Amino acid sequence: MSARPSLVVIGCGPRGTGVIERIAANAGELYGDTPLDLHVVDPHPPGGGRIWRPDQSPLLWMNSMAEDVTMFTDETVELAGPVVAGPALDAWADDVRAGRVTPDADPAVLAEIHGLTGSDFPTRRLQSAYLRWTYERARAALPPGVTVHEHRTTALAVTGPRGGPQRVRLQGRPVPLLADLVVLTVGHLDAEEEPEQAGLGDFARRHGLVHLPPDFTADSDLGALRPGEPVIVRGFGLAFVDLMVLLTEGRGGRHEDGVYLPSGREPVLYVGSRRGVPYHAKIGYAWTGERPPLPRHLGPDWTEAALRSAGPLDFRRDVWPAVVKELGHAHYHRLFTAHPERTALAHEVFADKYAAADPGSPELAALVAEAVPDPADRLDLDALDRPLDGVRHPSPDALQEALRAYITDDLARRHDPGHSEDLAVFLGLLSAYAQLVRLGDIGGWWHGFFSYLASGPPGPRLHQLLALSRAGVVRFLGADLMVEADEERGLFRARSATVPGAVTEARALVEARLPDPSLRHTASPLLRALRDEGAAVTGS
Repeated sequence: MSARPSLVVIGCGPRGTGVIERIAANAGELYGDTPLDLHVVDPHPPGGGRIWRPDQSPLLWMNSMAEDVTMFTDETVELAGPVVAGPALDAWADDVRAGRVTPDADPAVLAEIHGLTGSDFPTRRLQSAYLRWTYERARAALPPGVTVHEHRTTALAVTGPRGGPQRVRLQGRPVPLLADLVVLTVGHLDAEEEPEQAGLGDFARRHGLVHLPPDFTADSDLGALRPGEPVIVRGFGLAFVDLMVLLTEGRGGRHEDGVYLPSGREPVLYVGSRRGVPYHAKIGYAWTGERPPLPRHLGPDWTEAALRSAGPLDFRRDVWPAVVKELGHAHYHRLFTAHPERTALAHEVFADKYAAADPGSPELAALVAEAVPDPADRLDLDALDRPLDGVRHPSPDALQEALRAYITDDLARRHDPGHSEDLAVFLGLLSAYAQLVRLGDIGGWWHGFFSYLASGPPGPRLHQLLALSRAGVVRFLGADLMVEADEERGLFRARSATVPGAVTEARALVEARLPDPSLRHTASPLLRALRDEGAAVTGS
């Protein structure tokens, strides 16, 4: 080992950049002028990393408004170490316009920055410039004794005794890095090919078809999807939104006054999923008034008790009831305090009885029915999760009309402060997520449900989806989508429970979802080696 202490940070997207910012904030007090070698390992530019790299389409947006994005701490953050103030993304854009900041960005991105407002959804390449600036600022703030070494490559393995010096093997480098400490902030990684996807890929190759497995949409080869041809798309979340944009506006189409003007180069996207509907739109109004007291039924005490319990946790049996209770608490607190005219019981009486009732019990259902006369004002998480359960349409055209009406209604509600109980549920979801992340791997369903309710697309994207549907460029397939490989016809076939008997055939299938992020299925050689050695495990 070198006489100089050495720290290796593997992955330098937002998480790795945040680690370096915290090192810069604390190093002066903790280490003074003590020498330190800080190695940063990432094949992509530091700051944005892979997902927020600068070389991607300007059509791809962030999923947050500029005023909600920051890389810096303030007095609301519980942390060990000093708060170092810094601008949120919209304030940073103000600094750029005022000449106080000069980012490393090309002219097109600078033009985006100069036009940015707090309520805009910035492009991902604009966010890349902000993250790069944050990284450079943190690096410049490091004490003189800290020397930064950037390695634009991939870490393949970390070896060494527990608590002792480590060796970090890098792709294309014969000599490993020596480290006293290694920090992994690897973010989004590829996954091993799933058996079903491997079979579909083999089928596609045998028959000369196109099959795009789960991937980050910006990295997918969409050139194989030919103009005018039907494409079955399985997945209706944010990956689908990116796909939709790149295959329409990305091929020269235009949206004008709610009408899509096609270029003629678009394929026809037949989209379905388990739910059969897109994620709920972002809420389009700000919070006012009293916030629901959170956490209430799913807080640190509950989480500590769950972690101490014997045996593995079953999400539906052990965790979901507490989530239901917490989200209901947030929903009804807001309904009673902000919209009391839609309730029929004193809030204090309801709150006491609600706290005492078991989730899913007949007593709780009777209490809600008594206190909230309109069923539309009651929180029904099962109906929210599966809005097409039991719904049947006589024809594909009837489904198109019904789904357009559903999306239109969702957009209206998500922009109506008269339904601010929806925003309270969003706050409840954030509170619950902060607790459940401590439980480790609790399965993919919860993360999907959270994203569906709390992390949907910006409203303008769903308006674009409606326009594409009216133009016939997007066709809805419905819920419980099933895709099969028809060996006899050499085609992909899709059917849905929502339109009995309807079948869609296509020569192309796109899996519009991200790879499985779990340690169990990671394709990262680094994480696989740590997993196989028992040095990396998933809590449960």
